[in-house]
Amino acid sequence: MVFRHFRPRKPLSRLRCRYIRWASWFSDRNEAAHGIHVTGASGRRPQHLAHVAPGHPAASRDPALGGTRLRHAIRGVFALPAQDRPLRRRPRRDHLANPGLGGLGRIGDWWTQPIVYQKVVIFTLLFEVTGLGCGSGPLTGRFMPPIGGILYWLRPNTIRLPAWPGKVPFTRGDTRTAFDVALYAIVLIGGVWALLSPGHGGPVTTAGDVGLIDPVRVVPTIVALALLGLRDKTVFLAARGEHYWLKLFVFFFPFTDQVAACKLIMLCLWWGAAVSKLNHHFPYVVAVMTSNNALLRSRVFTPLKHLLYLDHVNDLRPSLLPKLMAHVGGTTAEFVVPTVLVFFAADHPWRWFLIAFMVLFHLNIISNLPMGVPLEWNVFFIFSLFYLFGHYGAVRATDLRSPVLLALVILAVVVVIVGNMFPERISFLPAMRYYAGNWATSVWCFRAGAEEKIDADIVKSSALVVNQLARLYDPETAEILADKIAAFRAMHVHGRALNGLLPRAIDDEADYKIREGEIVAGPLVGWNFGEGHLHNEQLVEAVQRRCRFEDGDVRVIVLEGQPIHVQRQSYRILDAKTGLIEAGYVDVKDMLTRQPWPEPGDDCPVHVIDDAHG
Repeated sequence: MVFRHFRPRKPLSRLRCRYIRWASWFSDRNEAAHGIHVTGASGRRPQHLAHVAPGHPAASRDPALGGTRLRHAIRGVFALPAQDRPLRRRPRRDHLANPGLGGLGRIGDWWTQPIVYQKVVIFTLLFEVTGLGCGSGPLTGRFMPPIGGILYWLRPNTIRLPAWPGKVPFTRGDTRTAFDVALYAIVLIGGVWALLSPGHGGPVTTAGDVGLIDPVRVVPTIVALALLGLRDKTVFLAARGEHYWLKLFVFFFPFTDQVAACKLIMLCLWWGAAVSKLNHHFPYVVAVMTSNNALLRSRVFTPLKHLLYLDHVNDLRPSLLPKLMAHVGGTTAEFVVPTVLVFFAADHPWRWFLIAFMVLFHLNIISNLPMGVPLEWNVFFIFSLFYLFGHYGAVRATDLRSPVLLALVILAVVVVIVGNMFPERISFLPAMRYYAGNWATSVWCFRAGAEEKIDADIVKSSALVVNQLARLYDPETAEILADKIAAFRAMHVHGRALNGLLPRAIDDEADYKIREGEIVAGPLVGWNFGEGHLHNEQLVEAVQRRCRFEDGDVRVIVLEGQPIHVQRQSYRILDAKTGLIEAGYVDVKDMLTRQPWPEPGDDCPVHVIDDAHG
């Protein structure tokens, strides 16, 4: 397990096991500036890799070096090479100019044109579905190469995960075929075709404009992405279909209806995110995210980060401060401000105060460098604030006249409601349960040689994450960096549940390598974004069909999200060969009392409802 071989310095109060070593490696970028350097197994960093040294202090996986430097966990959660950081802060620009509008140098003259918002939607969908947006770069465990997406989904014989293989005809199987590759190519080609199209239909505003995109041009992308999503849910989720694909349907209606419908869709996204944060998980997210805030990396802010926890050494549960930040500055604001913007602000001058508040809201999310890298998502929201609520503030949501568009918005709301009540059935993305700390998750346990078998027997576009890192550094440093991801998970409520369930999945933790499900799924399916349904039984079965592991070679713990009306989370323990070992649930209240590390005599409270061994 992640907590083995720890030598306590003090009895009981310092029993922080292997987690402490993880926490010690969570330093911020300033460590390097103060003369602290990383060494690998050889004790020194090879000169040719000096420019990609990860930003954690000198560390070893030697059990004798447990230490008590827990402060690093709350100073910078996921330290990366300095040269990798621009990858997660890269500018979001270069949207293609429309024929007849002029170049980027004249953006001030044409950014409010009706066709511009349509093209921003299409561009962002393409950016996401190629793998350049969410799920890219070091924060999602992508190093060599830094993206999956297009490198994976244009490659036959890779793993695909159909949405409902037992219910939808012609979607069974888990191998990508030439048909799947063709559908993906149509999504890309159709998107570029629409993106490069001139205006159609003449001016649609009194100010004069070049018209709108001919809606026929988005039909190939709409149809191909829908069909592809049924055959491989990963691609549809990566395209952020619950947002950008949904907005493609809006293009078929008059411009006033388009603006009104887009405002309502934005409201659904804000409200969905706010509803999902009505839980005990979100303050943990806020504490961890703030610890990783790009603007708080100086040592000057270390005391502030200490205030995020009840005791920054002995009790890593969130203090009152992140609870207020989460449920007042976060949840309440996400309910109230967008509601006023959509239904009451219209074109009143004071709407700009609300717009400014929401811009700061999304800039704060970007500055926290969230795992999964949803940076384009927040940039899109900022642009939408200025475009929909700033320039077109006079168009109210109540101006929507199309019953079809209204039905589309209502359908999206229904999916959100069902997804919150039955999170095991609907992905957290269409359920709009964004970054609330309440996701489906998993932990994979590999015996010696199992990971090597996966790398050898499964077609994919990149090696497993640990092997990517070993090529950049050395095997020991690669293991340290992989452990940091597990430590990040342990800081959340569900991570404490997963670690508590680990002894129920494997007998001797020393015989296994423990991997966060996200870094397993990423190389295997081409994309990962905190969606545990991409690394549950479906992926386990696909891997087993290719690798044929023996009993005990691979064990997986799957933890579902918490339903909004029930304070419990279901879990399943699986063996790659024999299937279900145990199923049950954990009470959220029990997880709220736990630390990221086990205490002496610790026994995670569980409620077993299905035990394959009787």
